[in-house]
Amino acid sequence: MTDVTYPVKGSRFEGLVDMGCGGSLGDRVVAARDRAFVGRAVERALFRSLLVGDPAGASVVYLHGPGGIGKSTLLRRFALEAREAGRLVVEVDGRTVVATPQDFEYAAGKATGEPGAVLLVDAFEYCQGLEHWLWEQFLPRLPLGGIVVIAGRVAPDPRWVADPGWADFLHVVPLRNLTPGDAAAFLRVRGVPAGAHHAVLSFTGGNPLALSLAAAVAVQQEAEGTLRAADWSPGGQVIATLLSQVVGDPPSPEHRTALEVCAQAEVTSEALLRAMTGERAAELFAWLRAQPFIESTASGLFPHEVVREVLVADLRWRDPDEFAALRERMHQYLLGRVREVPAAQMLQALQALMYLQRDVGAAGHVSDTFEGHPCALVREMPCTPADQERVVELVHEAEGAESATIARFWLDRQPKAFKVYRSTRTDDIVACSAWLRFTGPEGEDVDPVVAAAWAHARADKPLRAGEHMAIARFDVDPQAYLRPSASNTLAKWRAMGEIIRADRLAWSFVVTRDDGFWNGYLERSEMLPIDARPAVGHHGYRLFAHDWRTQPVMAWMAERHEALLTGADEVPPSGGIAQERAEHVVLSRSEFDAAVRDALRALWWPSQLARNPLSRTRRVAERGQSLHDALLHAIDTLRDERGGEKRHHVVMTTYSKAAPTQEAAARRLGMSFSTYRRYLTAAVRHVTDVLWSHELNGAPITVGRDRSAER
Repeated sequence: MTDVTYPVKGSRFEGLVDMGCGGSLGDRVVAARDRAFVGRAVERALFRSLLVGDPAGASVVYLHGPGGIGKSTLLRRFALEAREAGRLVVEVDGRTVVATPQDFEYAAGKATGEPGAVLLVDAFEYCQGLEHWLWEQFLPRLPLGGIVVIAGRVAPDPRWVADPGWADFLHVVPLRNLTPGDAAAFLRVRGVPAGAHHAVLSFTGGNPLALSLAAAVAVQQEAEGTLRAADWSPGGQVIATLLSQVVGDPPSPEHRTALEVCAQAEVTSEALLRAMTGERAAELFAWLRAQPFIESTASGLFPHEVVREVLVADLRWRDPDEFAALRERMHQYLLGRVREVPAAQMLQALQALMYLQRDVGAAGHVSDTFEGHPCALVREMPCTPADQERVVELVHEAEGAESATIARFWLDRQPKAFKVYRSTRTDDIVACSAWLRFTGPEGEDVDPVVAAAWAHARADKPLRAGEHMAIARFDVDPQAYLRPSASNTLAKWRAMGEIIRADRLAWSFVVTRDDGFWNGYLERSEMLPIDARPAVGHHGYRLFAHDWRTQPVMAWMAERHEALLTGADEVPPSGGIAQERAEHVVLSRSEFDAAVRDALRALWWPSQLARNPLSRTRRVAERGQSLHDALLHAIDTLRDERGGEKRHHVVMTTYSKAAPTQEAAARRLGMSFSTYRRYLTAAVRHVTDVLWSHELNGAPITVGRDRSAER
């Protein structure tokens, strides 16, 4: 494939090309390649330095990289420049040479007998079994002044790299994708319309083979009038060619699955492979690690970008059901990792989870969020006592003196809630955030934002015993205040991770400037705006809230992931895939009171009672108690009050099957209707208060003695 620079000025092909005549067909082919070559400045500079170097010296250059990375193209370029320098060039293609010492030496032929010859060996992976012989016997016999360039998919044996005898002569060069600038230059040379450059570069990642194939397709589509530049995507033939040339044929279906996992994960560990593939994980991990298109980091393995793209595209096209199933299994594993890892590793685990959703469905709606690799720009760190003054300075700079005073207040009370973000370039603190956690009222007289959150929670659905609420507060980067940035992205990830890891979280609130910028993003995440618009100093704020008791976060995450995977335009605010959503409801006080009245009217009608929302409140579900029994226990508490026997009798008569109307109940009790109504109203209020207290604090409903036998 074409790896590419602009034509060499003064080359013997320049005049031929300009004249458009003379020479052979082979000359024309070489001239066309010359025009299309861009990049590889570092590798070419090294080779040129060897050409003009010490004639009594000798050098070996070992190029290695995956298929399609441009090794053959670069060797052709070296051959051209060596011939122009007057050197004898001997070319050996490992694909056509029998891998024996005799055949290889015969093919190398003239290079062994002429000083200053340039030997170029391509596709050495086909002769890899000769490596020991090459280093020990063949190369040492070459005459001085020669240059040897070996190109293959596999890196050289580390023994030769470490051998002090070769230290002055060996240059190991891993060949990478073209730089963005060189890749763009290649597309211009090939005539790809500028509007398609971004899409083509995103797909290819600068891989020369992918660039060449994609450019050919785009140019053809442009000629046919079928090019959709902005959303260009590779055709099936491009993907098939890249799979064949770059990836090859995996040894087994398990190996292919390992490749597909590696393509979809940000980084693949052996633990992730084990969760996805089972007992062969260690073997598959070792195989992946040995592939020339796979890179290693401290966290695991990842493929070259074009390999990632073609594997994902191929699986999605070839077997969409398996694509969805694999994504679902990976999502569950990575979501579990966010909950299970130590706190210091939570952000890294969440980054892996977010990466999995980078290219599915409605994820693209989040156009306002920061694009890129935030961890490459800033590091999240705990806020130490020495950092607190800088945090106050940042808040003062972005939000004013009043907010800075409030930030100092929370730093004194919840110092561990704060995080700072240090620039990876300067190590300076450039931003901060806080995740404030509350189990009871605190700071309402100091912080209007926190006061608004508490007022909303109390008025709507208060905290029950053991529950807490949290507020994402002080997301401050003065250089990009409440706008997409690396620190803003990490702060959002931090908040999501804290929600996923939390136990008994009732409410979470996100605070943002009241300018509407984040409204769509937050509402699509089911963070809904509250009515209050608190002000601090001269700045107005908006709070977005979510009640996690109606649907646990793990079910919420699964529902969002499924909606994204199926390409839903928006994640629905409710859905049927989460069993928990149907099991639990959280009611405001007014809703609760109405539900109690309805439940009393349905006390002896089980089918109606089962549809009452009280039957799905957490306290009823967690106690394993039926709503019917909970109501009877609450009614029984009337008898422990002074005069309660009469109110108890009124309730039981009213809501029995024998009294179809309240008037009938009053007649059965021998009371005037006004007296009856007074007793009934007081009794229902008492029962509702008992049940509400039970719902809020979880205390069991107790009565003076067990009267179940009396009913």
